[in-house]
Amino acid sequence: MTILYLANCTFPHERANGIQTMETCAALAARGHAVHLLVRPDAAAQARDPFRFYGVSPAPGLHIDYVRVFRPRSTVYRTHALFRLLQRRRWDVVFTRELAMAAAVLRCPARWRPPLVFESHGFNPVRDEFRGRMPGGRAVHPRALGRLVDRERRVWRRADGYVAITRVIAEELAARFGPRAHVITAPSGVRLGTSRIFEPVGRAGSPTVVYAGHLYEYNGVDVLIEALTRLPHVRLRVVGGHPRDRADRVRLEALVRARGLTERVDFTGPVSPREVPERLRDAHAAVAPLLDVPYTRYASPLKLFQYMAAGRPIVASDLPCHREVLQDGATARLFKPGDAEALAAALQSVLAGPAAADRMARAAFDAAAGYSWARRAERLERLLEEVVRRRRAAVAAGKGARASVGQAGRV
Repeated sequence: MTILYLANCTFPHERANGIQTMETCAALAARGHAVHLLVRPDAAAQARDPFRFYGVSPAPGLHIDYVRVFRPRSTVYRTHALFRLLQRRRWDVVFTRELAMAAAVLRCPARWRPPLVFESHGFNPVRDEFRGRMPGGRAVHPRALGRLVDRERRVWRRADGYVAITRVIAEELAARFGPRAHVITAPSGVRLGTSRIFEPVGRAGSPTVVYAGHLYEYNGVDVLIEALTRLPHVRLRVVGGHPRDRADRVRLEALVRARGLTERVDFTGPVSPREVPERLRDAHAAVAPLLDVPYTRYASPLKLFQYMAAGRPIVASDLPCHREVLQDGATARLFKPGDAEALAAALQSVLAGPAAADRMARAAFDAAAGYSWARRAERLERLLEEVVRRRRAAVAAGKGARASVGQAGRV
């Protein structure tokens, strides 16, 4: 297949959607498909090589094309993208995870465009309304929310294929807009080495717990810091954050100072995706402390799969999105979201019981094989091929019908 992947974002960038986009395209290309990724140029002062940034080997089938845009950037990108996809003979299918882009594609008559597969990472009206209530956010007008609901309904009903990142999303959309065919659930993934050997955690030195990811309040790092006050002699390493999200780093550093934890908490700052596994190597526990808020109900955090692949004991908030992947007591220790005391107790049980912790870590390490980017690409491939087959069959049936009409006219 020849796949046009539309991503209206600067590339590469540090946020999870950039990682997920690159890994998805690379995995599909590795399966023999021609993938054309259309993005905006890197926002860094000196353009970075996406392959090097993400640690992905260049593949003959993966092509990254850039749209040089000026303001308004999104409008210019979408116009250029629509022009590209209307070169219908070049593409078997178009794939995007951006709702506005999917809606724009669907405004083109089906006979003029390739079939569309949309990947949903959440119900946008709920997410946008929540973002508007966050510090520094801007409230979303009810009319704008109504238009978003209409757009979600249109894409759910009319996209040729639909991918939900979690079962929570698929079930919510079906409840809101009715069931649909050709929809799959495909969570995020992780890159796995060709030879994987589980190595138990070393127990020398002070216990170290690690958090990897962004530092927004709903990620729950504040709760993790509060939990640390109940765990003397335990150290915390916070890996990541985004360079432009300085306010979150300042907030957390102030909390660390206020709790007297400066000597026990280390902020690495932003690191490239390929560096994360090394930062997890000496962790006695890896923590995913998401809060229970509307935004996080749809999450399929990359960190979760990185923790599993690293073979480190996982302590995670007890949320539906985590329970789709983890089982309490078997592959992780789950705790009540937002509860620092419950998080401290979960960490203490993992740190005080190394044998049980290693068993959970090993079980999660083995389960990670089912969440590789390669395995995810297999599932996507089946949906994409089915969508393409249906379109070709419809085109062939239409040509046959027109031929029959023509023959009847000549008689």
